[in-house]
Amino acid sequence: MTPTPLLTGQDIGQAEKATRAVLDRLLAQTGTTFHGWVILNLLAAHGSALGHDELTGQVTHGLKIDEATVDAAVTDLVEHGLLRRTPSAATGPDIALTPSGTARFHQLRDGIAQITERLYGGLPADDLAVAHRVLAAVTERANAALAS
Repeated sequence: MTPTPLLTGQDIGQAEKATRAVLDRLLAQTGTTFHGWVILNLLAAHGSALGHDELTGQVTHGLKIDEATVDAAVTDLVEHGLLRRTPSAATGPDIALTPSGTARFHQLRDGIAQITERLYGGLPADDLAVAHRVLAAVTERANAALAS
């Protein structure tokens, strides 16, 4: 009997690239970039608005990209009427979803729910829980390595 192969970074990378390609198809249908989706999702998760510095910090840390890339994505979303900037003395301008941005978020979230069901549906819940714990631990260790 052939032993079950161990999980490697290559396995994780292949799964990420394949699922990202499926997501990118959905995003392309709406004219939303990946970075734009991450920002819309983050704002929706935080009650539709965040200070510029907090938003930028979370996105740069989560995606391992620079601030200029985040600012360009925010500017693109503002130009498309999906976000607005409002003055705030404490943290730089607040970045908030517009009604169109909220609608786009819901459209994409619904599409992602369908993708998630196609990709993860039918997999045992216990296996998904183990995979989640393993990937969370790998992510934590990688972030610690980057911080040192």
